[in-house]
Amino acid sequence: MSIVDTPERRQLRELTRAFVTREVLPHLDDWERAGEVPRSLHETAAKTGLLGVGFPESVGGSGGDLLDSIVVTEEIIRSGGSSGLVAALFTHGIALPHMVAAAGARLGGSLGGRLGGGPALDQNLIDRYVRPTLAGTMIGALAITEPDGGSDVASIRTTARRHGDHYVVNGAKTYITSGHRADFVTTAVCTDFPGSGELTLLVIEKGTPGFTVGRRLEKLGWHCSDTAELSFVDSPVPVTNRIGAENTGFLAIMQHFATERLSLATQAYATAQRCVELATRWCRDRSTFGRPLASRQLIRHRLAEMHTRAEAARACVHDVAEWVAAGEPVVTEVAMAKNVAVSACDFVVDAALQLHGGFGYLRDAEVERHYRDARILGIGGGTTEIMNEIIAKGMGL
Repeated sequence: MSIVDTPERRQLRELTRAFVTREVLPHLDDWERAGEVPRSLHETAAKTGLLGVGFPESVGGSGGDLLDSIVVTEEIIRSGGSSGLVAALFTHGIALPHMVAAAGARLGGSLGGRLGGGPALDQNLIDRYVRPTLAGTMIGALAITEPDGGSDVASIRTTARRHGDHYVVNGAKTYITSGHRADFVTTAVCTDFPGSGELTLLVIEKGTPGFTVGRRLEKLGWHCSDTAELSFVDSPVPVTNRIGAENTGFLAIMQHFATERLSLATQAYATAQRCVELATRWCRDRSTFGRPLASRQLIRHRLAEMHTRAEAARACVHDVAEWVAAGEPVVTEVAMAKNVAVSACDFVVDAALQLHGGFGYLRDAEVERHYRDARILGIGGGTTEIMNEIIAKGMGL
């Protein structure tokens, strides 16, 4: 029996499926057109016990580990949700882990290790931001990417200059998931000269003077996940809002890239699996020239290839996730798993839409949404090209 197919995790799948059926499917199309999911969905997910999966009970979570989080993500998409919904509802999965790790709490099956912020300081962040977010009453976002930085985290130019008991922050961020709805943003800033790589993480609250949330960015996919530009002009941020010690931000970001990349890989293979199901159902029900599409060898072989790629990607991601949950240093393997899953997803969503014909091109078709949403998965969390560079380094090249 697979480690992700235990009786407890089967129950977690059933809970997730019931949540999606009851709370998501009747409204998802409306949220897609509105450009965001309602704040009430966070509270509902928290009360159901899903929002805090993967976070320890000591900080307000539901317990479990990385593998439990993967089960929830997979089942949301397999039940008819979408990767855009996952991005919107579970943005705290990238906004909170740095705070939890700095406080020394066990997260995602591995011990992040303290980064020297101080027990009182780190516990303050847990109480002010982590607990309310996992209860669904606050929304957090992560702000790393800058207009001219892309995947180069070390080149961050947003600065934070310390003046007594606060920092003064200046700079800009872009492509920030949940940036419009977020009550606070875990923000990577440079505490030395711009581009020095000496990074610190600060929690910056909405309403801070000089902190402006810019226009809502319109995207190819992930329509129900709001995305924003942020700017900071002489924004005062209390030192008590610093995560860990000064200049430990780069290490903190790198430590949690593995879980973010595995989450995106999960979204990729789960999207592929869902599209295989949709295409198979369509080809069984749809007839052309007096015969069901599925009766034709060409169609059957195409569906078989789609299914094979999706299941192979799932197996790969699960294997690597088990290593990460056990604390293994598998940076190269994580990069490979992400690329394998994204490649499978790209192939499957394209083939699934093609099999749906003209209907697949309409907004009424679920497969159309997955086709659009899938394109970001090879960009977010480090592009496919960056993953290949990591893999090459792992090969000694």
